[in-house]
This record gives sequence, C-alpha cells and structure tokens, in this order.
Amino acid sequence: MPNNRILIAEDEKAIAKALSLKLEHVGYETTVTHNGKEALEKMKENQYDLFLMDLIMPIMDGFATLEALKAAGNKIPVVVLSNLSQGDDLNKAKELGARDYFIKSDTPIAHVVEYVKRNIGA
Repeated sequence: MPNNRILIAEDEKAIAKALSLKLEHVGYETTVTHNGKEALEKMKENQYDLFLMDLIMPIMDGFATLEALKAAGNKIPVVVLSNLSQGDDLNKAKELGARDYFIKSDTPIAHVVEYVKRNIGA
C-alpha cells in the first residue's frame, strides 16, 4: 500500500469527500481544503506528493494558487480538476505549473485515482 500524501483543494464538498474516500480506499493519505489559501497553509505545515485542485474556489482561486506556487518554486506535481473547459484556461493552468488538467464533468473519479496510481505509485 502506498503512503503517499495527497492534498486536495476543492470547494464542492461532495466532490472533495468522494476524491478523498476513493484515494484513501486504495491507501493514500489525503488532506482536504476548500480554497487555495487553506491549501497553501497546509503545504507550509506538511509535505505532499501530489496536489489535486479546482480552479473555481472562494477566497483564493486556483489560478492565484498556481501563481503563488510558481513564485515559491513549488516542486509538488499539481493536477487541476475543473469545469473550466476552455483551451485558454487549460493553457494558463499549464503555464503556471499544472502537470495535468481534467474536466470534472468528463472525468470519473476512478479515472483520477488511476492517474494518481500511475503517477505517484501504487
């Protein structure tokens, strides 16, 4: 079983809980936050192997979070899960350091779990 730690920033509580439960079920340790500001605070307190985040969140959105991570020299892989599906949004997220980008409405949670297993160990 993996011991990898995953940080989730998702303001839709049902999605955050589903992601967390599915990832924990296959052995990952998760921390859930509901905006970018909380996520950045958690990153100061703990080490994570992967950061899954939404772009549309209150207080500090995903783009601002990505900008802060880039400015800080972040090395943690960031994967965006968002309903923003325009090419400009995808390109901006990748320019700011996102490793990958999934459209929530098109991507089953099981697919995200498989992606995590392939990219940070199973």
